[in-house]
Amino acid sequence: MAATMLLSLIARKTRNNDTLADCKIGLPECPISSSYYFYRVSLPANATFLTLFSLSLIAYLGTYALTRRATAFTFAMCAGVILEVLGYVGRIMSWHDQWSENGFLMQIVCLTIAPAFMAGGIYLCLRRIVYAFGPENSRITPEAYTRIFIPCDILSLLLQAAGGGIASSASHSNKSPDTGDNIMVAGLAFQVFTLLIFMLLCLDFALRTHKRYRSLGESAFDQNPTLAGIRGSWRFKAFLGALSLATICIFWRSVYRVAELGEGWTGNLIRKQNLFIGFEGVMVIVACFALNAFHPALCFSEAMAGMGGLGSKKKAKGAQRAAGGEKSASASNSDAEAAQV
Repeated sequence: MAATMLLSLIARKTRNNDTLADCKIGLPECPISSSYYFYRVSLPANATFLTLFSLSLIAYLGTYALTRRATAFTFAMCAGVILEVLGYVGRIMSWHDQWSENGFLMQIVCLTIAPAFMAGGIYLCLRRIVYAFGPENSRITPEAYTRIFIPCDILSLLLQAAGGGIASSASHSNKSPDTGDNIMVAGLAFQVFTLLIFMLLCLDFALRTHKRYRSLGESAFDQNPTLAGIRGSWRFKAFLGALSLATICIFWRSVYRVAELGEGWTGNLIRKQNLFIGFEGVMVIVACFALNAFHPALCFSEAMAGMGGLGSKKKAKGAQRAAGGEKSASASNSDAEAAQV
């Protein structure tokens, strides 16, 4: 046992100067534990995830090509899925050579930061949902959701990317990646915190909306006929379920990665491939497919063209000025109404 641990340390810290750098699978002097992984990387599992994420990417691009809506959401999801594809390419590279540094670093950096983009896409959706039901049901303004959570997501992404870059550079220089790893964990922990606050605000919005509905009936919601039709559609209800599922999956995955990377690159959790497959791969692909199937541009396309998008208030004011500043006393504060101004 001690000899195996020693080989592991040698392989990770002095790889360029050690014969283990030339190791191949099957050689008796090259135990799997001396590679960058503590297990034999599964080709079937990683090839499956590579295929699934590639299909998800095609679906997001295809939906956007057909609808030309939800641009920011599509960008965020596609960026995340592309990183997932690159990450699983890296793991397949590692299957060919588990002692190669390139595949290991490629997968650990790409797969760590990818869901941060997806979380950004999820945050963008809540603002439009609030407009669909009526801003008066929300504790904070619809715009506040974007202003709070998008900067937090960017900060989390920057921390994870910076940590990954520092860890990668240190590994190439045969130095300890602990500093970079700690920064990555800080970024992940901040992402978990942000997602938790987001879920609590979503729950608060749902409870407030339900409470007002019980006391006011349909008048608790925005009365615009278009939005009323959207709220009653099965597609919109399915989208709400899909968004909830995706949020929980990304949160669950992020908690797991904080625990995993918090132990370092030689910890206990990182040694277990089954946990990685279940809590990383499965959780993220379920989130992606849920939003593929119930894409916001398909489930409430009318609402995607009005208020709730980035900069939509400025666009609405510009449209008002261009139309001569006409105002209607009965104009709704809603998504679809603002789009018609």
